Amino acid sequence: MITWDDFEKVDMRAGTIIEVNDFPNARKPAYQLTIDFGELGLKKSSAQITHLYKKEELLGKQVIAVVNFPPKQIANFFSECLVMGVYTENKEVVLLQPDKKVYNGGKVG
Repeated sequence: MITWDDFEKVDMRAGTIIEVNDFPNARKPAYQLTIDFGELGLKKSSAQITHLYKKEELLGKQVIAVVNFPPKQIANFFSECLVMGVYTENKEVVLLQPDKKVYNGGKVG
């Protein structure tokens, strides 16, 4: 079990995907995403979501991400946030997203 204080340390925010690129240097198929988090600015993320999502459908989609991890180098790319999703039985990721439009940078709580 964790405490409420532990949970509050994880900074999860809503953001809008504004750019999607292929990531050919990744070991597993992935996209490089640029996400607008409003006042927090733009952050980049590597996401292994190519099985269920096409690049075109990701543009403008709001997602939930953890924004207070240190940058993680993946091949030649630095991922600055962790986009959240739920694994299917086939280990594919279904993105977590608000069911209504929210402001970029909105805190999950």
